Amino acid sequence: MTHEIKVFAPATVANVGCGFDIFGLALETPGDEVIVRMTSTPGVKITSIVGDNGKLSLDPEKNTAAVSVINLLSFLNIKLGVEIQLIKKMPLGSGLGSSAASAAASVYAVNALLNHPLSPKDLIPFAMEAERVACGAAHADNVAPALLGGFVLIRSYDPLDVVQISIPIQIYVTILHPKIEIHTADAREILKPEVSLRQMIQQTGNASGLIAGLLQGNAELISRSLTDVVIEPLRSRLIPGFFEMKQAALNAGALGCSISGSGPSLFALSLSTSQAQHIGQEMVKACRLHNTECDVYISPISREGPKIL
Repeated sequence: MTHEIKVFAPATVANVGCGFDIFGLALETPGDEVIVRMTSTPGVKITSIVGDNGKLSLDPEKNTAAVSVINLLSFLNIKLGVEIQLIKKMPLGSGLGSSAASAAASVYAVNALLNHPLSPKDLIPFAMEAERVACGAAHADNVAPALLGGFVLIRSYDPLDVVQISIPIQIYVTILHPKIEIHTADAREILKPEVSLRQMIQQTGNASGLIAGLLQGNAELISRSLTDVVIEPLRSRLIPGFFEMKQAALNAGALGCSISGSGPSLFALSLSTSQAQHIGQEMVKACRLHNTECDVYISPISREGPKIL
């Protein structure tokens, strides 16, 4: 059995507009890396964290990279120990699934070291428990695409039913990350516990339309459906200049634009690298009008999840 492995897991866009807690997609870049070692001494340890500016806890009960592994080892009744080096290569609190990427990378790595007793889809519940520690909710719309790649639909949480959506065209994602931090737990607190019947009809229509558009490779249907009438109106208040940045993306030809996860990052979809880059340039201009520095990431929807490096 190999005793050490290095694994990359991708950043993700959750919600994807109209699919709160049920849609997610994987990016090729950025992402997180872990170096995982199996030891004979039971227990899970975070030995070091690089790239977090000292913000993340080394306590294995509080770090998503370790929590997912603790749950996996318990399920498999494995008494070996695990040491994890976490290499953060994406911003924290960005709305790009930072905590999910760490959880996915480490649980995938340990499963690989154990000679793959479980499938990537079977690993999702363990990474979800890590998300519960991170934000108080065991949602799967980041960890599922981080582990499976592509675009995923969480049809049900009880029982968990994750569906991979096959897309016949290549879709590119522009990510604009304003350099402000929004904690997922805070972004969930501002949401209303109920929606109106009118909102429910609009949102389910858009969510269904988006899935149909993706399956058909119908860009116009994707564009018409990328509208969030429930979550975006509330969370957008946390992002200075949100509407100007969104309008800049649409004016530049984006199929649609909304908040990535809980924000502050925005995502925009398009059909080519050049268009994705142009959209990013225009979004940056709008962001800087609000005296906010930002980063831009351009990536196709990745068709794979974690990678052994």
